[in-house]
Amino acid sequence: MRGTFEIIFAALLSAVASGDVLRLESGGELHGTIVKRTADRIWIDVGPKVIDVSVEDVAEMLMDDQSHGSLEQGAFEYLFRTATGLAQLSPREQAARVSPTVIKVRTPRAIGSGVFVNEDGYAITNAHVIQGETDLRIIAWLRQPDGSTRRTTLEDIEIISVNNHLDLALLRAIHPAGEEFEFALLEHHESIEVGQPVFAIGNPHGLEQTMSQGVISTTQRSNDGLTFIQTDTAVNPGNSGGPLFNTLGEVVGITNMIRRDAEALNFAIPTRYVKDFIRNRDAYTYDAKNPNSGHKYHDPPTRQRPGTPPQLHQPSR
Repeated sequence: MRGTFEIIFAALLSAVASGDVLRLESGGELHGTIVKRTADRIWIDVGPKVIDVSVEDVAEMLMDDQSHGSLEQGAFEYLFRTATGLAQLSPREQAARVSPTVIKVRTPRAIGSGVFVNEDGYAITNAHVIQGETDLRIIAWLRQPDGSTRRTTLEDIEIISVNNHLDLALLRAIHPAGEEFEFALLEHHESIEVGQPVFAIGNPHGLEQTMSQGVISTTQRSNDGLTFIQTDTAVNPGNSGGPLFNTLGEVVGITNMIRRDAEALNFAIPTRYVKDFIRNRDAYTYDAKNPNSGHKYHDPPTRQRPGTPPQLHQPSR
């Protein structure tokens, strides 16, 4: 088997540009683009063909970030980013790539999670994480020149927009060195399916950069006029506002609800709502003089039967 791999890559190596690299146990290398990865096998596109390699035959895998996906044309229009041509990788491998995009959101009364959605420091979290608060801090894991990440507290935080009904908030942080932030890609088009593997990264009970893994339980769970993703991926208080990723490394949802009286019943806001919220962020612009903005309307009074005395209407809480 190894001899076969040596013949294939020896014939193709000179014609293939450097990208991802598989270093084989036999001492040879395959250069190309990894298009899919499972627990047992790796598929690498070396130009003329896609080669199927057993994980047992691979000594080391080197990933080239530039070879995995290209930003969708027009992706810069609405602050968030999407891409095409992304490679399927295992949750473990994707988590290593996307974890620096996940943040911890702190207020005097709450701890939550969030995710950077573009390089300028715009981030999404849940509205209930920052509800009624103006003194915010973000803990971010910023990339260092040597490739490592450094835990950094960001204090220059602006609340851009808040939508209480969708339970979404848009924040902006300023990089202390004036550099660009690493960011997560939003799902290019909605294609999640029941049984699809997903993983969450967040800060449950303040435990930073915690990764949990599960599947999509249903894509159409209705609640309060909205549709949510139901997943058995473990989330807890502190995960609120954090991203739910697929194996392409895309954000497919923002975690926001759990059932405390049950197990493995957790929910996330679909990415389509997140995109609409960002596109229409001006309609939900945050008013510094009103920590509860945008607008929240009371329920209309109930209709009275003729001849019955009027009743006081109690606004819902």
